[in-house]
Amino acid sequence: MSFEPLPPRSPREPMFNAPTVLVILIAVLVLIHVGRIFLGEEADFRLVLDFGFIPARFLVGLDPEWLAAVAEHIAEEDGEGAGQRLILARIVLGPGDWKPWTLLTYAFLHGSWLHLAFNSLWLLAFGSPVARRFGPARFLLLFAVCAVAGAAAHLVSHPYDLLPVVGASGAISGCMAAAVRFAFQPSRPLSMLHHERDAADMQPAPPLGVIVRDRRAATFLVVWFATNIALGLGSVPGPEGVSIAWEAHVGGFLAGLVLFRLFDPVPRSPATKV
Repeated sequence: MSFEPLPPRSPREPMFNAPTVLVILIAVLVLIHVGRIFLGEEADFRLVLDFGFIPARFLVGLDPEWLAAVAEHIAEEDGEGAGQRLILARIVLGPGDWKPWTLLTYAFLHGSWLHLAFNSLWLLAFGSPVARRFGPARFLLLFAVCAVAGAAAHLVSHPYDLLPVVGASGAISGCMAAAVRFAFQPSRPLSMLHHERDAADMQPAPPLGVIVRDRRAATFLVVWFATNIALGLGSVPGPEGVSIAWEAHVGGFLAGLVLFRLFDPVPRSPATKV
């Protein structure tokens, strides 16, 4: 009896092989959340006030006259909510105290472990192809710019808001949009979870006009915007007792979609104009 030799084993692909920059970023987010547990309620409350983004405080810090507009807005409200807002206004508002760093630092704080877990999963799924294409430095810069854009969008839509905004959702939305710019290549399967950089990841990205006319990309964009608008209107329920800053999602997404070319290291195709 003779036996044929077995074919050589092919190397196994790892089930989980995220770019190092993503692993480090998520580890930082987790460590910050763990550290807050040991601060105690009062210190953690102060941390969120100092590093969460508060639109009304930002505007009052830029222009002290905005304080009168905020007070007038609160006075027009009825019921117990107005009284609570007046108390919060006395705590967080002060001329010159605009805390500009909060445009970015809010993205490193999360409201709960569930909030952090969901953001980490979305970051792994959509940030991985972008991090592989951009490299660590460009990816982190994109993350920061989209976080700031998310805060700016929330500022424009809620100029009187006294509640701190926290979470990396705006920045992650920008990573989603950046992935859309090159993930729908004809030669690439529709999957964000590649283990390694592949040729499709490094092809020149089509112009934005081509992207919005692509059926798969257009479907993704429509579903994404519809879902976030539904969240804002309350048609899709969010976590109980949590207000979703969907405008920040939109701001970060638009920044990633429109500013993609500024970060993309892959040379453009000669035929690409936009």
